[in-house]
Amino acid sequence: MAAIRRADVVWQGDLMKGSGVVSAGTSHLFTDLPVTWASRTEEANGRTSPEELLAAAHASCFSMALSNGLTQAGHPPERLETTAEVTFDRVDGSWRVVSSALRVRGWVPNIDAAAFQQAAERAKDMCPVSQALKNNVALSVEATLESTARRPVA
Repeated sequence: MAAIRRADVVWQGDLMKGSGVVSAGTSHLFTDLPVTWASRTEEANGRTSPEELLAAAHASCFSMALSNGLTQAGHPPERLETTAEVTFDRVDGSWRVVSSALRVRGWVPNIDAAAFQQAAERAKDMCPVSQALKNNVALSVEATLESTARRPVA
């Protein structure tokens, strides 16, 4: 069965001076997050952007894929901290999402740094959000394996 998720937006005005709000239509976990053109191309100033929401989706999807891959390989992670930086830039006179750079720190017992990096590369290639971006957006991942003895308290 397909999973369908919904987000709702109300936009008022033109692109440059207008503004909108985005809400989680399925979970209702956030409502009326402000969004403007300036929050996409200049400073956020307390507003979100489609690119920030895409970064959140990519970081969480990647983390799930990496956790699953590590677990299937016999190395369930204790903790993964992932950041995604999505770049929105002009290309040939048009604005577009050009890259999503993932960085992950992992506390994973009984694995070496090379195996952790390989698992991260596989997760980057296989997570569904990466699959949606593939061949259209540059994807990268930087993986750092931390000592489980130094893991932060959650």
